[in-house]
Amino acid sequence: QVQLVESGGGLVQAGGSLRLSCAASGGTFTSYAMGWFRQAPGKEREFVAGIGWSGGTSHYTASVKGRFTISRDNAKNTVYLQMNSLKPEDTAVYYCAASFSLGRMILTTTGVAFWGQGTQVTVSS
Repeated sequence: QVQLVESGGGLVQAGGSLRLSCAASGGTFTSYAMGWFRQAPGKEREFVAGIGWSGGTSHYTASVKGRFTISRDNAKNTVYLQMNSLKPEDTAVYYCAASFSLGRMILTTTGVAFWGQGTQVTVSS
């Protein structure tokens, strides 16, 4: 069983930056593609960013491309989401995710094997 614990959420002004962290334990970290999803009230949970086992491959949803950067530090069993130029529409609960397949995780939430508890990101205007 893999446990994922997010941190770094909070309140930030539009145009500001925030970095989320997700610490993984209980499994072989390098066996998993890692990613971030978000869910706003009344909306479906959506894919935000994903990164492959080694960190050499990454993918972003169109709405965050150029603003967000996902990275991973396998030595620390941690994945990060650097969020720049934040917009009010980025406000959501952000969830860390682990998957055996980056491709499946991009396509559907059912491709996620393990979820973090979520961390709230609020962007004020």
